[in-house]
This record gives sequence, structure tokens and C-alpha cells, in this order.
Amino acid sequence: MTTATDPEGGTFRPSMLIYDSRYRSATIQIVALIGFLLLIGWLVSNTVQNLADLGKSVGFGFLTEPAGYDINQRLLDYDSRDSHARASLMGLLNTLLVAVLGCIMATIVGVIVGVLRLSNNWLVARIMTVYVEMFRNVPVLLWIVFSMAILIETLPAPSAFRGDEPSASMLLGDSVALTNRGVYVPEPLFGRMDEEGNPLSWRQGLGDIHLFGEAWFRFDVSLELVVFLSTLIAGILVSRLIGQRADRIQNSTGVRPKTFWLRTAVIVVPSVIVLWLMGFYLGKPALRGFNFDGGTHLRNSFIALWLALSLYTAAFIAEIVRGGILAISKGQTEAAAALGIRPRRIMSLVILPQAMRVIIPPLISQYLNLTKNSSLAIAVGYMDLTGTLMGITLNQTGRELEAVMMTMLIYLAISLAISGAMNVYNNRVKLKER
Repeated sequence: MTTATDPEGGTFRPSMLIYDSRYRSATIQIVALIGFLLLIGWLVSNTVQNLADLGKSVGFGFLTEPAGYDINQRLLDYDSRDSHARASLMGLLNTLLVAVLGCIMATIVGVIVGVLRLSNNWLVARIMTVYVEMFRNVPVLLWIVFSMAILIETLPAPSAFRGDEPSASMLLGDSVALTNRGVYVPEPLFGRMDEEGNPLSWRQGLGDIHLFGEAWFRFDVSLELVVFLSTLIAGILVSRLIGQRADRIQNSTGVRPKTFWLRTAVIVVPSVIVLWLMGFYLGKPALRGFNFDGGTHLRNSFIALWLALSLYTAAFIAEIVRGGILAISKGQTEAAAALGIRPRRIMSLVILPQAMRVIIPPLISQYLNLTKNSSLAIAVGYMDLTGTLMGITLNQTGRELEAVMMTMLIYLAISLAISGAMNVYNNRVKLKER
């Protein structure tokens, strides 16, 4: 007969799972995990049973039904006859657009404000302090509504651009129009024409791509855009290889070759040549009737949301940057100054690279906050994921459980992707210990 033994050679007894400190922690964790899974199973079973009693079975077939509503700001082609799934995709793309542009602008503004808060110029430092305190202590929803009100009330109507002596005029060579209905900017077009004889835009040309018979997977992008992006990505990869080669030469010889112009050329020159061969040009907006036609229309709802979220988050990033800089010993600045390095170069080459190890972890939280705060877009009529899937789709189909679950999972996936990418960057910049 075989007898169980513990790691130290003695006889194992079941009571050791509770009374032996070597096993107690694992036992508690296993019991807690089993209890948690049972709780989740009970909640799911109870929810499904309650819905079945109400005559509502859980299912996602509603995603293939026609949406029946329009989306005013979108990146891809869409009309009201498309499915709820494609409408949700348009909302997701709008959410990602605001999140990406907001994180970029908030980072730039936040770094500048954070550095200027430490300026020796008393006036500049106090102005930056007022900016930080003003934006941090007012709810972001109020800033979104306030930004929308400013755009609507201060910008001229399209009718102001009409006539021989209009009260408003377009900017940048009559290519940009700032109106109370939004901003009209030039649209990238190509020399090839579509079937109706109209210039081909970046989101036309390949037609409708249906995967598994679902309109959700239809991507309307032009062949020209695919070729241009492929060329641009290839140029970036080649530029990176040139930089890695320069790093190896510097590590072996101590002298780094100059590669700035070469790295810039391998990115810019092929891209410009490809655009020229494809007949690329910018289609300017023009006033026709009661509104502008042509170009790309950036609605006030998108601009207000983008500016408000960016400036609000930038105030928090500024404090993170300021704290990261103050965490670096003042002796680093004095040593760099003793070598004759100029103050701006000290900040960019000595202080900020070391401060990044302190800045990155809390910066991740601000990126996540900005992304989740974009769900306030419904306050100004911007159709993001909350306005489509959690808004009109939920109200039309009555599938509240499915819509809420999908929205939660999508936001969770976006947040985990941002956190994962930033953690990878954080591991690259942190100190490597032996």
C-alpha cells in the first residue's frame, strides 16, 4: 500500500491543508477561486433564466439586422441599411479615433505645460499653474459642453462665406473653412475615377469585401491607400534598420554616423513618388447652396470632444511630468551644465530620458481615463461606441444584456491593449538590473 508523503519526507495528512503553513495559502486560494466561479455561474444561470421567463433568450442575431439610423461622423462607408454590427463598428472606430488623437495631443500639451511649470520665468510658471488648476478642478463633461458651445456660438455660419464681400473667408488658400457646423478641410483624392466618373477618394476603389457573408466585415478602402501605407511602413522599417546599424557602429567605435537626412529620405522620397504616380491631389471644399460640399467635414461634436478630453487630460499629465522631473537629482542638471550643454538640450537629453521611468506608469492611467471618458461623447451628439451600440442599437432591439456585455468587453479589450503596449515601452526604458 502506497502512503502519501509531504515534501520533507513525512506522511501527508489532509488536515495539513489547513493547519500547515506550507499548504494553507494554496488551499485558501483554491477555495476562493471555486467560490468565485460558483458565484459567476449562479449569476449567469439566474440571468438567463429570468430572461427566458420574460420570453427573451440571449442571442446576438440582432447584429445582422438593418440598423435603420444614420451616423453623422464616420471613417468608413455606411448607410442606414447596414447592419447593427457595422453601425457598432463605426462607433468603435470613432471611439478609437478620439482616443488616439486625444492621447497624442494630451501628451504633447502635457509635456510642454509640465516643463514650463518649472520655468524660472515667474509669469510663465504661474500661467501654466492656472491652466492646470483650472482644468483639473472642473468636471470634464462641463469642458466638453463648453467647447461645443464656443464652436457653435463663435464661428460663422456657412452663409457668411457667400457674396462678393463675405463677412467670413476661408483659410490657407481657400482650402479650410471654419463654420458653426464644423470644419471643412481638403480631402485626399487620386487621379483614378470611379464608375460614375467622380474622383476616387481614399475609402473607395476595392469595393465591398464580405467575409462570412456579413456586412460587418466590409472595408471600403482604395488600392491607392493600401499601396501608400505599405510604402510608408516599408520606409519606416528601413529607417529603423539604418538607425540600428548606426547604434552598432557607435558601440564599437564610439563615433555615431550622421543618419538623420538618410533616414528621413528613405521614408519621404518613396512615399512622395508613390503619391505622384497615383495622381494624388487634395479636393478643396466649396460653398454650394446652403452648405459646403467636397472636402472632409470635421463636425463640431468631434472637435469639441477631442479638444476637451485632450486639454483636460493634459493638465494631469503635466503634473506627472513635473513630478518626474523633480524626481531627478539636481546634480544631473548641474553636471550637464558644467559640460557646456545648453538648457534645452539638458532637458531633452539628460532629464526627460531619466524622468520617463517615473512618468510612464501613471501616464498609462491617464491614457486609460481619456479613452473611457470618450464615452461622454453622447453629450454633444458624437456617435461613438456608447452612442451606437449602447444607445440607438440597444433601444431599437431591446437587447440590453448583450449590448452592455459587448460594450464592456470592447472597452476592456481597448484598455488592456493600451496598458500592454505602454507596459512594453515601460520595460524598455526602465533601468536594467544585474
